[in-house]
Amino acid sequence: MNGIAGKDSGCVGKASSGEALTLSPRIIFLFSCTCALAVANVYTAQPLLESIAVSLHVAPGAIGIVVTATQTGYALGLLFLVPLGDRFDRKKLVIVQLLLSVLALTASALAANLLMLLCAMLLVGLMAVVAQLVVAWAAIAAAPSQRGQVVGSVTSGIVLGILLARVISGTIADIAGWRAVYLIAACLLLLLSLVLANTMHTTPKPPVRTSYPSLVLSVFQLFITEPQLRKRGVLALLVFAAFSMLWTSMVLPLNAMSVSQTGTGMFGLAGVAGALAATKGGVWADNGMGQRASGLALALLTLSWLPIAYLHTTLWLLLLGVVMLDFAVQTVHVINQSLIIAARPDAASRLVGAYMCFYCLGSALGAISATHLYALWGWYAVCCAGALISAGAFLFWSGIRHS
Repeated sequence: MNGIAGKDSGCVGKASSGEALTLSPRIIFLFSCTCALAVANVYTAQPLLESIAVSLHVAPGAIGIVVTATQTGYALGLLFLVPLGDRFDRKKLVIVQLLLSVLALTASALAANLLMLLCAMLLVGLMAVVAQLVVAWAAIAAAPSQRGQVVGSVTSGIVLGILLARVISGTIADIAGWRAVYLIAACLLLLLSLVLANTMHTTPKPPVRTSYPSLVLSVFQLFITEPQLRKRGVLALLVFAAFSMLWTSMVLPLNAMSVSQTGTGMFGLAGVAGALAATKGGVWADNGMGQRASGLALALLTLSWLPIAYLHTTLWLLLLGVVMLDFAVQTVHVINQSLIIAARPDAASRLVGAYMCFYCLGSALGAISATHLYALWGWYAVCCAGALISAGAFLFWSGIRHS
């Protein structure tokens, strides 16, 4: 049976052998929470960089490497762990990765120096790709008539986890310090793994049609054979570099202005509004308006850096810029994935994994460059670089929109 039911019949209705079941709202919510908590761990460090730098005696210009290490681990996981979902029991695979995440988060909380923290954060990022496995698990578990709703709900968990991580981690750090953030995250994932183990049935082993090395190799081959992946991947790299430049470095001038870590994290709520509005991107892509919407979003992304640059004048302008930037980035992100999957629906999961590598590379480069720029020339240098990258993305889109 392809469907996954809870021990208390977490699915609605019955299905004969080989058919998917209709998932109950409770099971869908469990999938969404798993994705949210897993992905959140990649982003919790961003409001904490100043505190981590002081605690571990690291220069402010170098602390962005913590985010880079996490994103690097995530990129490696997309290439080398996500393909395992086509060979092994998804329930066991997800639980093992969650438990390894617990160990990595605990090691992060106990890190005595920067090297130990970087090694732990690399493993945190590596295990965070469990969210991509859960998306595939939920899609296969759901009945075809319910699949779009399920995948949409689970994906929304990923987006909200990314954005709310900044709010929650900043609040916890203000109360109990940055190490408590990782200890609490470890406890939540441990609890979640126990709930999954006792709620979800064991899934059947997926049919093995190729070896693991061939699965991994096929991901690399997609970079060569799929032009839509390359074009949209470059856009993803550029827009998420801009995205990461803002969210990684924004904490530095805000802390200099004596804004609390809770206050810094609260800007994530503005990002939630932008991300929720960007769900329209999928509708525009379905209606054949993906290219036009991409261009408008990239223009908005470039303009968003103008109010962001006035952070020292008023935080309301920063708030406006954050909403504009997050709306633009998430719109492009949704359209990118829609167009890539439409080009090769038979390779959807591998395409998403390959595409997300561009996302991780852009995020990592944006993080490390933003902190260095701020240390050397200040906030306006970060904003100018972000605007140039965003304008570069718009120009690239202009060149490929008719191809």
